[in-house]
Amino acid sequence: MKTRRIIRHMHDIPNRIADVLLEVEASLRVHGKWDDDKPNQKDLSSTFPFCMDTLKFEQWLQWIFLPRMKDTLEQTKPLPAQSAIFEYAEECLHKGDPSTNTLLKQLKTFDELISIQAGLLRH
Repeated sequence: MKTRRIIRHMHDIPNRIADVLLEVEASLRVHGKWDDDKPNQKDLSSTFPFCMDTLKFEQWLQWIFLPRMKDTLEQTKPLPAQSAIFEYAEECLHKGDPSTNTLLKQLKTFDELISIQAGLLRH
């Protein structure tokens, strides 16, 4: 796996995750999927995974996922033990769209990094 060769030490993972998060944000912005208007608090407070009942997937990335992960990294909080964002993204996003393909690749990399990090913690 290419990602495993890039990661030499456990402390590299948060840095690489930060890079992926910046890439996700850039993809959303470049492809016109970045919202200027924040959804209302009720929609952001959904208890469904990915706020699937109140937000589009891209909105969830922008308003929930990116801020939470940024806070986790800045505060050096523990990273999630697992991630399956890629699987859900594959179901939600329009396949065949170049912007979607880029975003899917980035989210898959995020999930892989979380998996690698969890594996390193077990050893």
